[in-house]
Amino acid sequence: MLQTNISQLVKISVLGEVANPAMPGLPASPYLVAADGTPLVVPTFGGLVYNVRIGDRAMGWAAELIQPGVSIKHANANTNTALGVFACLGNRARVVGGSASGSVGVVTGKSGRFAEHVICHFAPEAIEKMAPGDKVQVQAYGVGLALADFPTVQFKSLSPELLEAINPDVSADGKLVVPVKGIVPSTLAGAGAGLGSENGALNFQTSDPAALAAAGLEDVRFGDLVAVMDWDSRFGHGFLRGAVAIGVVCQGGSFRSGYGPGIAVIMTSRDDAIQPLATSGANIADLLHLA
Repeated sequence: MLQTNISQLVKISVLGEVANPAMPGLPASPYLVAADGTPLVVPTFGGLVYNVRIGDRAMGWAAELIQPGVSIKHANANTNTALGVFACLGNRARVVGGSASGSVGVVTGKSGRFAEHVICHFAPEAIEKMAPGDKVQVQAYGVGLALADFPTVQFKSLSPELLEAINPDVSADGKLVVPVKGIVPSTLAGAGAGLGSENGALNFQTSDPAALAAAGLEDVRFGDLVAVMDWDSRFGHGFLRGAVAIGVVCQGGSFRSGYGPGIAVIMTSRDDAIQPLATSGANIADLLHLA
């Protein structure tokens, strides 16, 4: 059994409000400019998304970086940073105002610059009752999580509950074996590189369909665990040969250059301490039994 420091972790409340979608200001609002130069107006991140959920396909929507379920944010920038850093995937989220007050959901992702949301899964009937501005409280639990036998593995935004559900194994040669649905080569890593890794997302690029198909990522789904190879997300996102980052797909596809499905990184190592293992059920919808 893996030895964790769960007994030392602190559970703390953080609060956000259901975020209304906002139009990007660059380069020519309200238009997005696709990789081929086509101007587009499509739904984008934020708000209550009624018909896109964890487990659904991440690409193929007439939308830009769509976030399934409920996106929350705090109006105060410093408080929102705390929400984004402390909330962990798998944490309990509860509506504390409005018609859906008392409804309970789960944190399933994060988005980075230009959005800075925490993404939550709620039952459809709860989302139907919710409105932008409704308050959602998260029982943030997981920051500081560590494994005694894997000092080079750092956890990011990972709750103890999700770690238990993932149930990593240890290989004969002492590697931490983590189930994943796909492998992202570092050549596809895009927006998010160079930014912080405690909150936000790392996008993998989709503007080269042949490269995407060669990596077997064309059918990726929200909630899939994926590994980014030769990628170091310990203190920011960047290339490092031999490093590995594991994340959860939480944002949908993109029409723009440099963007694509967004990944909330949950663990990383500067060396080969993490060994990704292709596994059919490596999706948090299955692991956390999200209906």
